[in-house]
Amino acid sequence: MAQYLVTGGAGFIGSNLCHALVGRGERVRVLDNLSTGHEANIADLIAAGHLELIRGDVTDRDAVGKAMAGVDYVLHQAAVASVQRSIDDPLTSDFANVHGTVTVLNAAQKAKVKRVVYAASSSAYGNKAAGSAKVETMIPEPLSPYAVSKLAAEYYMKAFYASYGLETVALRYFNVFGPRQDPKSHYAAVIPLFVTAALQNGSATIYGDGQQSRDFCFIDNVVEANLLACTAEGAAGETFNLGCGDKISLLQVLDVIGEIVGHKVERKHEPTRTGDIRESLADISKARRILGYGAKVRFPDGIKLTVDWYKKLLKL
Repeated sequence: MAQYLVTGGAGFIGSNLCHALVGRGERVRVLDNLSTGHEANIADLIAAGHLELIRGDVTDRDAVGKAMAGVDYVLHQAAVASVQRSIDDPLTSDFANVHGTVTVLNAAQKAKVKRVVYAASSSAYGNKAAGSAKVETMIPEPLSPYAVSKLAAEYYMKAFYASYGLETVALRYFNVFGPRQDPKSHYAAVIPLFVTAALQNGSATIYGDGQQSRDFCFIDNVVEANLLACTAEGAAGETFNLGCGDKISLLQVLDVIGEIVGHKVERKHEPTRTGDIRESLADISKARRILGYGAKVRFPDGIKLTVDWYKKLLKL
């Protein structure tokens, strides 16, 4: 039984990781300032005594040091995770995403942690090689302060491996979706907004023409990759794309959701937003080869599971 630390463990991805780890019988500790995460996401694990929650910020050296004691593996999910928020407030994004990551790495190195797995971002690619899949060897072209901050933190991962021998793995998430993703935030992701609009007979706002495409990846795939990355041989110091290898437009997303809920979802178009990427598609061959990652849940099945979860959440 290993000891895991999940930073941002009360958030969307972090809480799903916590449930998976507890299900495997691992010991789990969470560090979260609860600024965007919700304790309700892990309340069942806390009540059952399966999880320890430390309320603190990843930029707080003392809180991180306390959380790191006795840890074998770190799953570093904590971040200010929004392109638009970074444009509105670049200083906060930079401090949380860069300084917070360095603070986590410094504490992990001192605590002799076995490996740190980091939630990197596909936003690092920008609009690189539009029309083709992004591969890890491409030179990054970040377009937003958020993308820059996540890429800088990714480089710190590599630097700590090269400088101190601390094993690190960076997973460049593409567009993750699924249960526990917050639809109420001002900076909410597109799928929870689309699904809740569909279930409540509202309209879905599309910024641009709706032909912009994403590689949407269901949360269970992301959980699988994180757990594989903790122990995979040959992964230390490496960066991996984490998607499904499927290109899906926003209009297609609404079509699939409409089929599931039984009616067409009304669309409202707004001007394209600054910093938005036109196309994003992952080449996941490296993750398949080294991590043994499989992207087992494809988009239509993931959307069905997501709609079912939001129905329960909204009591529909």
